[in-house]
Amino acid sequence: MPLTLVSLSPNRFSSRFTAASAILDSGRWQPESVRQIDMINTPRIVAVIGAGSIGYRHLRNLEHLGIERLLVCEVDPERRARLQADHPRWKWFSELSDVFEEAPDAVIVASPSASHEEHTEAAIINDCAVFIEKPLSFQMGRLEKIAEQAIHSNLVSMVACNMRFHPGPATVHKLLNAGAIGELISYRLHTGSYLPQWRPHQDYRKSYSASIETGGAILDCIHELDLALWYAGPAELITAKHLPARPIGLETDGLAEILLQHDSDAIGSIHLNFIERDYRRSCVFIGSEGTLEWDFHRLEVKQYRSGPGEIITHRLPPDWQLNDMYVDEMRYFLNCVEGRQPTQNSIGQGLSCLKLALEVRGFRA
Repeated sequence: MPLTLVSLSPNRFSSRFTAASAILDSGRWQPESVRQIDMINTPRIVAVIGAGSIGYRHLRNLEHLGIERLLVCEVDPERRARLQADHPRWKWFSELSDVFEEAPDAVIVASPSASHEEHTEAAIINDCAVFIEKPLSFQMGRLEKIAEQAIHSNLVSMVACNMRFHPGPATVHKLLNAGAIGELISYRLHTGSYLPQWRPHQDYRKSYSASIETGGAILDCIHELDLALWYAGPAELITAKHLPARPIGLETDGLAEILLQHDSDAIGSIHLNFIERDYRRSCVFIGSEGTLEWDFHRLEVKQYRSGPGEIITHRLPPDWQLNDMYVDEMRYFLNCVEGRQPTQNSIGQGLSCLKLALEVRGFRA
């Protein structure tokens, strides 16, 4: 039978995340050290809805984490047949209702974002803990009621936020919380990449990312909006401007500039795009007593103080791999499910980020 979970204070974190924070606080942030933390009595049965690129990544990571039974719902018959041949131990389905007959303990929603609302609601109706890939949805729809239903049913929920499990942003977050640069005054986040290279096996023009209604850079690159709220707290949109992705032959939004003001009065500037030919991800934070700087391509966070030559370099693990943050994120979720702990980004909390993204999409300066 599915686990019965108890809803606790949203400010409490699971033991696994506490352990990760302790490693970070000690200056020994090592993903391998985090991954060695045992999960006791982990959920036995986990279902993944959607076996596309991110769903398949989660499936392999779940297998690595020792989940006894993996259920996979994939509606594309060609993809299902191809992956089933490679992974015969996973139990495959074409109908979602058949998945719930197996009584999974937890469900990973990795289907196209247009189906997230429906699949999340189905998981909660069937008393399953649920992890939803980003973006939570492309619309508000019934999500507020779904969030309330998850709380009422004492079910653990989590909206994907894998960049929080990257040692770079995690170090920045730790330093900001520790007051390393004094009062936060302003920051700049930038992410840019090239959509045609995201999924080389798929024609990007036929992907959900290309959809004017359900895709676009603002929703697909929502990580930076999530990080902004994680770093600096609640915010309101001051202004925004976005342009269509015409350089790659699409009419959906391909680039956005966003200006936020946080409750703390800090000003945030965010750039999102999926039309530039390289990959960039970086941030700069300006405080009353210093500056922080992180670049995805550098294994360090720089801390600049007021005096000349006062630069502290916070080294990140040299052996860190991209998949590490996905493994750590999934282990964290599974530990929250088993430990009956709320996650740091429940459906209710994820709604704040989605509302902001939808406001940016609809903003007319």
